[in-house]
Parts: sequence; C-alpha cells; structure tokens
Amino acid sequence: MRKLWLVAAAVVVSSFAILGWIGTRIYQQMPPIPDRVISTDGTEVIAAGEIAAGQNVWQSMGGMEVGSIWGHGSYVAPDWTADWLHREAMFVLNEWAKTEQQAAYDALPAERQAQLRGRLEQMYRTNTYDPATKAVRMEPVRARAFAACLEHFSGVFMQGETAYAIPAGTVNDPARMKQLAAFIFWSAWAASTNRPAESITYTSNWPHEPLIGNRPTGESVMWTGVSIIMLLAGISAMVWWYASQKHGAEPGSVPATDPLMTWEATGSQKATVKYFYVVSALILVQILTGVITAHYGVEGGGFFGLKLADWLPYSVTRTWHIQTGLFWIATAWLAAGLFIGPLISGVEPKGQKLGVNVLFLALFVVVGGSMAGEWLSIKHKFTDATAFLWGHQGYEYIDLGRVWQALLFVGLLLWLFLVVRAVRPALKEGGEQRPLVWLFLISAGAIGLLYGAGLNWGQHTHLSMVEYWRWWVVHLWVEGFFEVFATTVIAFFFARLNLIHPSLAAKAALLSATIYLSGGIIGTCHHLYWSGTPTVALAWGSVFSALEVVPLT
Repeated sequence: MRKLWLVAAAVVVSSFAILGWIGTRIYQQMPPIPDRVISTDGTEVIAAGEIAAGQNVWQSMGGMEVGSIWGHGSYVAPDWTADWLHREAMFVLNEWAKTEQQAAYDALPAERQAQLRGRLEQMYRTNTYDPATKAVRMEPVRARAFAACLEHFSGVFMQGETAYAIPAGTVNDPARMKQLAAFIFWSAWAASTNRPAESITYTSNWPHEPLIGNRPTGESVMWTGVSIIMLLAGISAMVWWYASQKHGAEPGSVPATDPLMTWEATGSQKATVKYFYVVSALILVQILTGVITAHYGVEGGGFFGLKLADWLPYSVTRTWHIQTGLFWIATAWLAAGLFIGPLISGVEPKGQKLGVNVLFLALFVVVGGSMAGEWLSIKHKFTDATAFLWGHQGYEYIDLGRVWQALLFVGLLLWLFLVVRAVRPALKEGGEQRPLVWLFLISAGAIGLLYGAGLNWGQHTHLSMVEYWRWWVVHLWVEGFFEVFATTVIAFFFARLNLIHPSLAAKAALLSATIYLSGGIIGTCHHLYWSGTPTVALAWGSVFSALEVVPLT
C-alpha cells in the first residue's frame, strides 16, 4: 500500500507541476492587448481602454452564454471571433475588387481571386503590434472594415437578431457597443496575426479561415497522431497489466443480512434529507430552463408565441440551465459527504447537525442570490463592476458573480470542516479502513479547495489566463476529483457491506484514482488549444487527454 501511495503522490505532484509550468508559458506568450489601434493614415480606430472595457461589456451581457469567443460558449449565435474575421476579410476583398476591377470579389476570375487572397493573407498575418507604444497599426481599408463590422454588430446586439436568439437592447448604448466591437475585433486580430518570429497565429490558426491561410498547423496534425498512438499504447498496457494479474476469488462469505440495516441515522444525517429535496427541485428547474433554451434555437424571440424572451432571454435561461446543473450535482455530493461522515467513524460530533443546517441555508442563499444577480446583470441593472461582483461574470460554468462565488467557496470550506470532524475519530482508531478514510479525506479536500482556483482572475484579467483557471475548476473539480470522491465512496460502501475486504477496497480505489489522474490533471489543457495559448498547451493537452480514456477500458 505504501508503494501505491508514493506512486499516487508522484503522479499528482508531477502533473500539477507540469500544469503550473504550462500556465506560466501561457502567461508569457498570450496575445498582447494593445492600448490603441491606429490606421496608417493616423486615424484612431480603437482608443485606449476600449478593448478591456469591451470585455467587461461582453461579460455583463452574458459572455459565453451569447455566442462564443475563441470557440468557447454557446452555439445558437455564431462564434463572434470567426464571424468578425470572415466579415472583415470579405469587406477588404470586395473593396479591393471594386476599386481595382470594378466588380465584386465573387465575380472575379479564380486567378485574380487567388492574387487578392494572397495579398489579404500577407496583410492579416503580419504582426504590426509595437511593444514600445502598445499600439497596433493597420491599413486604412481595415479601418473601414472595422466600421462596417461595427455597424453590423450594432444591428445584432442593439436591434436584436431572432435567428441568434438575441433580443433587442442586449447592448443599449452606442459607446458600449463600440467597446464590445473593439473586444471582438481583438479576438479576431489574435486569431489572424502571427506570433512574433512564427508562422502560426496566437490561436494556432483557429478558426479555419482559408481567406487568410488559417488552416490546421503542422503541430496540430503531429500531436493528433501522437495522441492516437498514446491512446492505443495506453489501452494495450492496461489490458496487458490486467491480464497479468491473478483474479482468484477473495476468501470470505457474503453476509446473510445487510450490515447497514442496523445503523440508526444520526441527527446530522437526518438533516441532510432536505438537501436531496433541493437536488430534486434544481433538477426540475434545470429541465424547464433546458426546454426553454432549446426552443429558443427554433423560435429565438419567444416560446410557442409567448414573448418570454422579454423577461427571460436566451442568455438567462442558458445560464440558469448550466448553473442549476452544477448546483444540484454539487449539492448531492456535499450531502453524500455529510451523510457518510458519521457512518465511517460511527460518531456524531457535537454540533454537527447545526453545521449541516447552517451550510444548507448558506447554499440556499448562494443559489438564489446568484441566479437573481445573473438576471439583473443581463437586464442592465448593474454597472460592469457591480455585475462582476454580484451579477454575471460571463464565463461558462463560472457565471455567478464574484461575491456569490466567494461565498460558495466559503461554504465548501465549511463542508470540508464538517466532513473532517465527522471522520476524524476513524483516523484515530486506525484499523484496516484507515487508508480508505485518508483517501476519502484527500478527495473531499480537493473538492473543497480546488474550487478556489476560480478566484484567481479578476474583472480585467486577460482572457487566456481566465480560460486557464476556469478549466481548473470545470475540469479538475467537476471532471477530476469528484470522480476520486465517488470511487472512494463506492469502495467504502462495498467494504462496509462486507462484499470486499477494506484493504483491497482501498488499494482498488487508490489505483483507480492514480490511473485517471495521471491523464486527467494535465489533460485539462485539451480545453485550451485555441485560447491564445502556445503550442505547448496543445502538445501536452492532446497526449494526456487521450490517456483519460484508458481507465474506461
């Protein structure tokens, strides 16, 4: 068992070290945010601070719940990065064609089109950012293209677009619309401009846009091949290892009666029942908001003729649909931990029931308050700064305002405290279940602490770094250590039912956790391929995310 613990520790420590190193590389090589964008004729296209302000406008209106940026978000509306880039490129091509050939670009012969595309690619891929002045210079034709795109997007966000499920007044101020356009332009600029001394864009040639030569990079193709090879090798190694083990029946007999039937529920365990009622209610809300959200994809402005979008626009219902899903899953796990604690130790700590009830009230406030804040933010009841704190952060899965997010983190720490004090007597007793208890506590600690990664960004943090930390929460918290917790709980119940020896249950749980964390921690990077990250994220993410499949075999 000691060797298995050492292997598990080595996997976790080395994996987080690599993930942290990748984070430093992202910080060092993320796309710069220019202070100003200036035309070569001296016209100021984007003023100082407009890009950063535009990011806050985008966040407050729902962010990733209204279309997507760099591929992350919702898909009823377009990816704004790809949409802006294509519209801007077509504007330039058409202006060149009309000026030089007196015809639209599509009407030109293929040879002439190819010449214009080559010229366009050269103009777009050339990096004109000056680190000294923190300014980007562009040709006057691109400045005119910016104005044309601003006009189009003003129509979408200010007048509304039913096909995108975007109601009128999503942005209600021309100055804020200009800021939002500046942010979307910047995302498209990063997706079309080569990194210094390289031939790939800041987003590794994402999105696919043949007009400017955005095609899969050589690195993307190579690491895709490597990941497939690693997947096959990992599955083969797992099958070989399993076949090499002895699988004789474990000595012992199945109990005649259920060992848990003699357990009498404690006060704190009975207090967890209301958690499961809330879980059921949240599932119902998630289903209802999901039905409305899905219908908006057909009837973007209403719900079977009802102008529901006037009060519950797509961005609100989608936010609530995702958030209630996360809330009921988290609530169920928290209740499970609180219920199992006294079962593990056989002891009900003094005041445990009170703690369970206080935590329930805290979760109730966070769920209700955050959902109300998200609605108020999208309905323009907050300033951008207030929206970030109390309303909508704009980042999918972490939509709730920062205050609610911090309160949820405090609630998770309270839950961890309650779980630890409940199982602590089992650690003092020792015995064969002690390794399983330690694994249970470690997984509970990871659940409580890793949510804090979502507090590592602020209102004005660069989008690439927000994405890095956001996926720590979504991938590592939801897709990582919840699985460790679930595996441990299942192993504990099997051991308590006398279906498996406690030491064997602990070994199986620890081995399972080690196997899928060996791919899962670094595999977080498979969410970061095109988020303004260097190739190192693509390389590590593709290989180790492929290894996440291995335990499923």
